[in-house]
Amino acid sequence: MIQTIVTLSALLLSAGILLTGNGLQGTLLAVRGNLEGFSPSTVGLLMAGYFAGFIIGCVIAPRIVRRVGHIRAFAVFAAVAASVILLHALIVDPLAWTLLRGANGICLAGLYMIIESWLNERSPNELRGSVISIYRIVDLTATTGGLILLTLADPMGFPLFCLVAILICLGLVPVALTRTMAPAPVEQVQIRLRRLYRLSPLGVIGCLGFGVASGAFWGMGPVYAQAGGLPLDDVAYFMAAMMIGGAIAQWPIGWLSDKFDRRTVLTVVLFLASAAGLALVLIFGQSPRIMLAGAALFGATMIPIYSLCIAHANDFMQPSDFVEGSSGLLLVNGIGAVIGPLAGSALMEAAGPRYLFAFTAVVHAAVGLFALYRMTRRAAKPADEQSSFVAVPRTSPAVFAIDPRSQEAAKAAE
Repeated sequence: MIQTIVTLSALLLSAGILLTGNGLQGTLLAVRGNLEGFSPSTVGLLMAGYFAGFIIGCVIAPRIVRRVGHIRAFAVFAAVAASVILLHALIVDPLAWTLLRGANGICLAGLYMIIESWLNERSPNELRGSVISIYRIVDLTATTGGLILLTLADPMGFPLFCLVAILICLGLVPVALTRTMAPAPVEQVQIRLRRLYRLSPLGVIGCLGFGVASGAFWGMGPVYAQAGGLPLDDVAYFMAAMMIGGAIAQWPIGWLSDKFDRRTVLTVVLFLASAAGLALVLIFGQSPRIMLAGAALFGATMIPIYSLCIAHANDFMQPSDFVEGSSGLLLVNGIGAVIGPLAGSALMEAAGPRYLFAFTAVVHAAVGLFALYRMTRRAAKPADEQSSFVAVPRTSPAVFAIDPRSQEAAKAAE
């Protein structure tokens, strides 16, 4: 195990650096846009632009990698991503920022896909569960660290934008210096959403709802926190508290979902997430300590939903469908993440900033009601026949090739 981690250390380090930069830039741009006087709907459009670009990147990145190779493609994506974040500081314009956010989404999708295809190539089959768990820990830790970096300087200045660009460039270094052979070309998975819905309606609707709610939070959470009277440093801690809450709760909730009917666990978590959203509506404008506690509770109930939906869908799919199905669910999540900031920001503009979390509460409750309905349409899978819960990063479709469940699928096909 130790030898494997040493072998993968350069890739994990690159991923950590990139995730740190990405964690900082999303909140930085939302805060800066709000300080510049952009309306909530404009900030929502900017944030939706990133997720739209990410979806496009998941489609075109494999073609670019096949054309020029992993190292060159990685260098191109990193160079463009670093340039794009600096252009945000030079051109403060909503339309320009929306286009730049889209370009950034394309580049980050490509960067994550390359790293994950490399991790897949170098991960022994018997250690894939450990590798993806470590990768998830890197994801949560680095993203949280990036959020806290917002406290280092004034968002109205240039240094934080420069710091993001530096982190993206540094993320290139470990990969560029690695002596590990480049992996096979990234495979583009066929995605059939209609078939996927027939296999797992709740998995699809759950991932769509998660994308809507999480996209609204990531895009507009900083605006909510600023409007609630939090100082800029506490805005960063507000976003980080959500990540920390999710990191603490994800594995215990996953363990429960392996022991009991997963749909029941998912439904309970959905309604708890709805209640946590309503709590954030009620505590809007309260002391920073109370709002940070609310964010942690919201993260603890929201973040596990995506992995629960993936695991539930896998319970009702054939092993050979795992990678295609999970990639499709990631796409559905991305579509929801485009919708979320647009719809959430529109409600904030119409009714007030506190109602961002009324929006997420409605979304989570609606998916919870759909889960109750689905329980009447299909019998539960016995707990001992359920697939194992795996905490999956929402990075690129390539991450599902690392997932140990993909190897189970390969063995079943032999």
